[in-house]
Amino acid sequence: MAQPQHHLTEVDPVWNRICDEAEAAIAKEPLMGGLIHAGVLHHKSFEGALAYRISMKLSSPEMSEQILREIADQAYVDAPELVSAARADLVATYDRDPACHRFMKPLLFFKGFQAVQAYRLGHWLYRNNRQDLAYFIQMRTSEMFGVDIHPAAKIGQGIMIDHAHSIVVGETAVVGDNVSMLHSVTLGGTGKEDDDRHPKIGDGVLIGAGAKVLGNIKVGHCSRIAAGSVVLEEVPPMKTVAGVPAKIVGEAGCSQPSITMDQILKTMI
Repeated sequence: MAQPQHHLTEVDPVWNRICDEAEAAIAKEPLMGGLIHAGVLHHKSFEGALAYRISMKLSSPEMSEQILREIADQAYVDAPELVSAARADLVATYDRDPACHRFMKPLLFFKGFQAVQAYRLGHWLYRNNRQDLAYFIQMRTSEMFGVDIHPAAKIGQGIMIDHAHSIVVGETAVVGDNVSMLHSVTLGGTGKEDDDRHPKIGDGVLIGAGAKVLGNIKVGHCSRIAAGSVVLEEVPPMKTVAGVPAKIVGEAGCSQPSITMDQILKTMI
């Protein structure tokens, strides 16, 4: 019997694992066969499946799935770093989210992962002087996923947004690599300024649910922001801040808080 097509292509452990998981899922739940074939097994590569999934989620009577698919396919050819970042985001989600037991799940079911990939597509458009299309992507991402990231914002890779409800990231915000955030996080401004006005989040930061980081302030690498905090001043590296307004309440507690996802305040000042 002929082998599935994904076994005949060049070695791609992430994609091969997704395809194997997809076949196992269909065997367990045949009613999911149509969705999983269309979303995974019909495609020859991870980027093909990703382009399909994003275009299906963002399409509307105003912009067809076919047009969005062509845009995404071109983006992944012209900027392969988008695909590399998506892979890092997927692995980050698998590693950090205890509800994620398969690589397939973020691609098909997790709106946090999907919203970040939609932002990446919009950011590519924005950088290539196609701002109106970028704003359309931003609008549809907000409508579909409850995640509103300005396409001019700069976001690294290895990003995990858990639950991904009511996320706001402003135009001049910068987010480093390997950052984790939970639902209802805002990286916003403090008024009507029209210059560099949004937070700069360092690598490895953990931002708890409902936290608001406001203004052009730096949040140092490997720091923690406790749930519900309002951060208005710079956060030094490897510290934990909490409260309204947020104050330093201790060390970060570990070298990689965004990976351990430990949100318990164990050391108090």
